[in-house]
Amino acid sequence: MTSADAASRRRRREAPRKGDLREQAILDAAEEQLGTQTLDRMTVESIARGAGITRNALYFYFASKQDVLTALVRRTVEQVANDAASTAADTGTEPAERIVRAVHNTERHWIQHGVVMRAAVELGAVIPEIGAMWTETVERYITVTTEVMLSGGLSAEGPGSAEDVARALCWMTERNFYYASAGEGGEDALRHTSDVCIGIWLRMLP
Repeated sequence: MTSADAASRRRRREAPRKGDLREQAILDAAEEQLGTQTLDRMTVESIARGAGITRNALYFYFASKQDVLTALVRRTVEQVANDAASTAADTGTEPAERIVRAVHNTERHWIQHGVVMRAAVELGAVIPEIGAMWTETVERYITVTTEVMLSGGLSAEGPGSAEDVARALCWMTERNFYYASAGEGGEDALRHTSDVCIGIWLRMLP
């Protein structure tokens, strides 16, 4: 096999498969509909129509509307988890700057995918898989920010330890972004929430 043949085969392997593209189109359609109608009004048929396929074709990829929503939440929280990993790896940066970047990353996801993240919060109590994914994502940030707070000088033991503070502030951040996203303030409200949360986080650093 020549090098050109090998390169051609590699490009074919790396190119998205038709089924993958169809699945992403279904998730994109579901996310778009979350921004225009309530969860109750969304149906398999409306999602399929938005993706440009038939209802029967959608069932080839997902068994139900719940499966579509679960996959959509998974796609979004994977992006959030990647940012948490980036914050964890950024050990050469000052703790305060790492906190600022982490909150700004969170703000960006709420701006770009707020409808999905609100759905994750609201569906978490009734769809255990979604609830588990959402909690795991917050726990990732708790682990990361605990390390950041330790590196910033907070104690590892006792009340008010780095982990206690990180846990309280991560859930505070999640809840405040949720309410800002659910309100009518749009991106300005989310940016204000980001500034407020950053201020509180930084006050906890010695």
